[in-house]
Amino acid sequence: MNKDSPVPEKSGAEILIDTLIEQGVDTVFGYPGGAVLPIYDALFQQTKIRHILVRHEAGAAHAAEGYARSTGKPGVVLVTSGPGATNAVTGIADAFMDSIPLIVLTGQVATNLIGSDAFQEADTIGITRHCSKHNYLVKDPAELATVVREAFTIATKGRPGPVVIDIPKNVQVATAASDVKRPARTRFTFAGEADYTEINRAVELIAKAKAPILYTGGGIINSGPAASEALRELAELTGAPVTSTLMGLGAYPASGEAWLGMLGMHGTYEANMAMNQCDVMVCLGARFDDRVTGRLDAFSPDSIKIHVDIDRSSMNKTVRVDLPIVADVGTAMRQMIDVWKGRKYKKQPLDQWWSRIAGWRAVDCLSYPGSTQEIMPQYAIERLFEATKDKAPIITTEVGQHQMWAAQHFHFDAPNKWLTSGGLGTMGYGLPAAIGAQMGDPNALVIDIAGEASIQMNIQEMATATQYRLPVKVFILNNEWMGMVRQWQELTYESRYSESYSDSLPDFVALAEAYGWKGIRCDDPAKLDDAIAEMLAYDGPVMFDCRVHKTSNCFPMIPSGAAHTDMILSADQVSGTMDDEAKALV
Repeated sequence: MNKDSPVPEKSGAEILIDTLIEQGVDTVFGYPGGAVLPIYDALFQQTKIRHILVRHEAGAAHAAEGYARSTGKPGVVLVTSGPGATNAVTGIADAFMDSIPLIVLTGQVATNLIGSDAFQEADTIGITRHCSKHNYLVKDPAELATVVREAFTIATKGRPGPVVIDIPKNVQVATAASDVKRPARTRFTFAGEADYTEINRAVELIAKAKAPILYTGGGIINSGPAASEALRELAELTGAPVTSTLMGLGAYPASGEAWLGMLGMHGTYEANMAMNQCDVMVCLGARFDDRVTGRLDAFSPDSIKIHVDIDRSSMNKTVRVDLPIVADVGTAMRQMIDVWKGRKYKKQPLDQWWSRIAGWRAVDCLSYPGSTQEIMPQYAIERLFEATKDKAPIITTEVGQHQMWAAQHFHFDAPNKWLTSGGLGTMGYGLPAAIGAQMGDPNALVIDIAGEASIQMNIQEMATATQYRLPVKVFILNNEWMGMVRQWQELTYESRYSESYSDSLPDFVALAEAYGWKGIRCDDPAKLDDAIAEMLAYDGPVMFDCRVHKTSNCFPMIPSGAAHTDMILSADQVSGTMDDEAKALV
């Protein structure tokens, strides 16, 4: 073909697939339907993208999240119009809250039918407007390539998030020139390097601090492995202790000397007290979530607060800070390190500060009653950690008590190994996320730590693991209750357990076998290690029904509406119930 020859035309569906390949996509999680059949036909006729058939569109979105978080690449979802799109909304909202890069491709009825209540029509753009970073309704196949390129930029640059592309069926069928080299539009600017005046001021404040703390979050994970390396170096240079939100676990190693553990509602006593008593707080890639701050007027009242975040809208949104720095957190930390070294600052001894922290650590806030008769849930997590710590596992979770026990008692030394639903708290997240993570890293050990209630939210995805021969492991802490709901009902509603007991639970071992998995059950602490070893030795998917103590509560805990200094450390400290204001904040 000479340079004057016209560019050959392709269908919108073919242009879409070509552009996904151009963007480096190798995996798509989806479920077919009438409004996306042209796209599925185009997928059938190529070999560079593998499609993973989930059993529910929510599973597709969560699997794409797991893939994105474990690989660092954006996850891609393909679902049909109407119920296909609305079923995916929970996963879209989850990714939006936790800043996970997704490209969500949804089918739509033909453009001439939009607004007529056609079969399987839904206003996908309107529905997802407030739970996506950006969304598009594409009405011209000639625009598809440009929109897709721009969507990948938006999803991955700045604060990551989900981008929805709604594609009417006639646009998928219609043809247009297949010039996939047209550049994406550049309508957006993203924060990168920080202002050096602000960096210099931050370094000066840290160097003069007598009781500093590095408060770290999921933004460090999202920034990439180099950001986690920068955090470790910054902590070593400054001598400051490090704590983390739920989403930031693994950015600083749990085995590191400066590690205080997770902070917040179910964080450690030492982390929360250090946050409350510090004189300089450096917030790195976190957003002052309500589960972290507790009562705002009592949150670290005497500290100078530095906040580094890529999202300008996060600045002073919840907590007023003294020095806001809008930048990529990894880049900003590297700038801080350069300035610290350039000024030849020495590592601060901070002996008095660390002595106070040692006193808080001595409380041993994560201790729990032992038992030789029943498996305590904390003990189950500890034994699972000991059995797998040398295998660098990827851990996903569902949502509830088991999630918090995993965060407290499983320890992470590397980023991208802890995948959990933080901001939205989505039950049913863990199993499809584990499937996505396993697809992204086929050789990894991937374990979903689950509860017997939460696992049933997307339990149909067991079939997906079976179909694609994915050796995921599901480790259920089975206490027969919606554990966190029961805990709040005990502490807040005078033990009126309204609809929180899980009647009619399935036989999880028989269910595993029905799906072609291996099923294991254990209720004896003396046999737990052997049962875990059996799970790990099996070369295929396993569902482990770990029968644990039924009424254990997750401590320590900051009651809703309380200050960090009002932590409940054990059940012995609970007296009475919380007031109406606290109930409103649960």
